[in-house]
Amino acid sequence: MPLTFTKVGEVKCIERINGKDETKRFLNNLGFVEGSEVSIITEIAGNLIVMVKDTRVAISKEMANRIVV
Repeated sequence: MPLTFTKVGEVKCIERINGKDETKRFLNNLGFVEGSEVSIITEIAGNLIVMVKDTRVAISKEMANRIVV
């Protein structure tokens, strides 16, 4: 299921990243790699602040939909 369907505070494992190679590379550079744990800290105006690899990252809902957990 996409990351956007998880609840705030739930820790999930990233199974895959969907999208074009450019999108996958962008998310990989932010720390979103297969096998990593990710959790949603908060949602603000549809955008998400997530914790990945001990770092807080803000991503759009569109990007979060490409992350399958």
